Amino acid sequence: MKLQEMIGLAVFDVENGKEIGKIHDFILDENWLIIGLEIEGKALFSSHVKTVSWEDIEAYGEDAVMIRSVEAVQKTDPDNIPFTYLLGRRKLKEMQVITEDGIMLGRISDVYFEQEKGNTILGLEISDGFVSDLLEGRKWLPCTTEMAIGESAVMVPPMSEQRLEKAINSVNG
Repeated sequence: MKLQEMIGLAVFDVENGKEIGKIHDFILDENWLIIGLEIEGKALFSSHVKTVSWEDIEAYGEDAVMIRSVEAVQKTDPDNIPFTYLLGRRKLKEMQVITEDGIMLGRISDVYFEQEKGNTILGLEISDGFVSDLLEGRKWLPCTTEMAIGESAVMVPPMSEQRLEKAINSVNG
């Protein structure tokens, strides 16, 4: 499953079936784990965002995310969020992916995780530009513990370009 496909999904409270909001973004840590999600609807004149910790998610699927209760929604200072997928100061989307020996592989266009395995990031979908995406399709790079999220790029081990695979559901399939 891709994070981009989950942006905009409804978030429901399991206790009373009430819709809390829609997924606005995902919160990740430096260990390539999804640690929570951000729900849209920042209050006017508020510097906080509404978040739900991954532990408070009961279930998720293609159509909705179910959380334990409305009490699971927290107000979080954006400065306390390590990384996000789509928005925010330290977002992964569009971040450059560069090998430690100086080869640019492209930019992150999406992030894959396996539904059955919970919150572990499996790999990155990498775009090498619109024309390249059309001609060759996007590439998929499996995540490893050697990959590090830096200030302005994701650093990957040398020889990572040999590990690139054709992305699942890529532009030209």
